[in-house]
Amino acid sequence: MEEYFFNTKGLTVGYDGVPVVRDIELSLKKGEILTLIGPNGAGKTTILKSIIRQLEPVAGSVWLDGRDMAGMSGSERSKTISVVLTERLRTELMTCGEVVAMGRYPYTGRFGLLAEGDRKIVREAMELVQIADLADRDFGKISDGQKQRVMLARAICQEPDLLVLDEPTSFLDVRYKLEFLSVLQQLCRRRRVAVVMSLHELDLAERVSDRIACVMEDRIDRFGTPEEIFVPGYIPELYGIRAGSYDGLSGSVELAAPAGAPEVFVVAGNGRGTSVFRRLQREGVPFATGILWENDIDYPAARALAAEVVSVKPFTLVSETALLRARELMGSCREVIWAIRPEELGELGAKLSAFEEYKNK
Repeated sequence: MEEYFFNTKGLTVGYDGVPVVRDIELSLKKGEILTLIGPNGAGKTTILKSIIRQLEPVAGSVWLDGRDMAGMSGSERSKTISVVLTERLRTELMTCGEVVAMGRYPYTGRFGLLAEGDRKIVREAMELVQIADLADRDFGKISDGQKQRVMLARAICQEPDLLVLDEPTSFLDVRYKLEFLSVLQQLCRRRRVAVVMSLHELDLAERVSDRIACVMEDRIDRFGTPEEIFVPGYIPELYGIRAGSYDGLSGSVELAAPAGAPEVFVVAGNGRGTSVFRRLQREGVPFATGILWENDIDYPAARALAAEVVSVKPFTLVSETALLRARELMGSCREVIWAIRPEELGELGAKLSAFEEYKNK
């Protein structure tokens, strides 16, 4: 069985000896990604800075490959750990290629001269994160998203065993977020790099992580696989969500539902209703919807936004009770919106359509 490459033992982190997060017990194998999630100010960045010893831990220790990092020299740490933090690097007239090449300095002599092998590693790192075309561009004149990829290439150049990143996707659009995280996965799979990072994007954390640590108040509240963390009800508790909702199974995030009795009834299904629900929410119009099976794509948004959802259990027939309740709501609402065509709902669509026609006579 593979041993853990990275682990913490009784780690307590903070500032000036005052604890922020206590008794942190984390572990990670080579080739795995560990992500810290939790509300702003919970201490995620403090944990990362303590792992890399930018901050001295209040208590406890961090171990890499069976060695206490406290006993490692600065040179050893720089060859083992690469870091990408949120602080912006300030450069004076440096090209992107020169910034990336800084990652090779732990391996050069006292004059910092790159050998041909070093330059080859720089080129490969830039190609890996798709910034080879930026090599001669002024680092100070490129976008924040491009800068983030340059910094990742610099970190890769160090050929680390552990890569530590603080909110690495913060300045990236959706395309580059996915590309960035895909590169991380490749590093883990091909080079067996271990990654410890923080993320705010919960959907991305769930998809890319092997392990997730949830930072709440002064502790790690939960530590486990995404399947163990993203369970119904936990994420709203972790973040103290009061306005709106978050569905742990679908990852659906919704604003607060409009208050009041339903004014509109939405006949939905097969994912056709969600955009209608959200439009009505933006307009402040309370609505009801149905009849939905509880495994329908529309169901998470309906449950979060509708004043009432007429639903039935998955893989069951629509009950007479559900049909009667849907008709009652259609009769009491001023408008019925068909987000899905009646014929797509078969017999159910025919029954609801016939009732609407009768109501409008």
